[in-house]
Amino acid sequence: MIASDTVSRWQSALPFWVSILLIPLIWTTAVTGGWWVLLVPLSTWWAFAILDRFTGLNLQNADPNTPDDRLKWYILLTRLWAPIQFATLYGLIWYATHFDNLSTPGKIGLFFGMGVISGTIGINYSHELMHQKGRFERWLGDILLAMVLYSHFRSEHLLVHHRYVGTPRDPVTARYNEGFHRFYPRVLRQSLISAFRAERDKLARKDRPWTDRANPFWRYWGLQGAMLLLALLIGGWTGLGLFLLQAGVAIWQLELVNYVEHYGLTRKHIGQGKYEHVLPRHSWNASHKASNWLLINLQRHSDHHYKPNRRFPLLQHHAQDSAPQLPHGYPVMTLAAMFPPLWRRVMNPRVRAWRRQYYPEITDWHPYNKALNPKPDA
Repeated sequence: MIASDTVSRWQSALPFWVSILLIPLIWTTAVTGGWWVLLVPLSTWWAFAILDRFTGLNLQNADPNTPDDRLKWYILLTRLWAPIQFATLYGLIWYATHFDNLSTPGKIGLFFGMGVISGTIGINYSHELMHQKGRFERWLGDILLAMVLYSHFRSEHLLVHHRYVGTPRDPVTARYNEGFHRFYPRVLRQSLISAFRAERDKLARKDRPWTDRANPFWRYWGLQGAMLLLALLIGGWTGLGLFLLQAGVAIWQLELVNYVEHYGLTRKHIGQGKYEHVLPRHSWNASHKASNWLLINLQRHSDHHYKPNRRFPLLQHHAQDSAPQLPHGYPVMTLAAMFPPLWRRVMNPRVRAWRRQYYPEITDWHPYNKALNPKPDA
């Protein structure tokens, strides 16, 4: 009976382990070279978009009170990813700089694909890990973020985004009609500033300066410096350049997802600078099976904001009457976001319908459409 139960739990977790297949895939493309290096971005973007069409939607919910000891196969996946990604990233740097089967364009294509993996999977898994209470898992999340030079994402996400989502004080909430190409440079600048201010202010409330050793930015800078130095030692200046390339691609992948998750959705201002509580209606959701396997249920985003510490297999589906739904999964929607006219044609009518559904009493939306305050924590 116990063995049967263990097998059943493993089988339910197995689809989420699909991300592991990207590791032998990228090594195969590294050895093969040529146009094969494009297989990784094609598989994560296009293959999963196609799979979503065939696998359909998952509208079922697990018991949210399931204890961790019944989720060990899910938890093991997120805990294993940090050493797997570390070995893959630095192994590829060594391979690309010590063997001559890859041309310069081939190396660029290979590490573009590596960036897709470390952004689509690595940062996503770090997001899961940073929300857990245990120090071990949080450290794994920090290591993953250091590999893409985006360590401050932890502070920004936990201290700023979850608190201020859907308001002008959240850099990551994309405004109505704000194209991704305007959103991206803005969020790169403002999220770093808001993350540092949040940690500085947190220390100030304890009468400590920002230079206090408790400031996690010291850990962020130390880990990132170590990752850069290791890339340089393994692959020289070429290795460092390839490391920076994958980091840049990973950050771009993350912010594409951030752009999609809350585009045009705002919390109602109730006066004196205060906003209503965060509700399921303030996040876009997608219940497409295949892309949720790859992204460990990230697309059940409303429930994540409702219960940030809830592990990914327990995130709940919210129906259309309580939370807005995307027409496609993230693989399609992030691609659409790269083309602002297409994005606006698909999403702006949905934002306007959302406004009519949830806030029929608001007749003037211009204050909500304004660009983000340049000092989000002011």
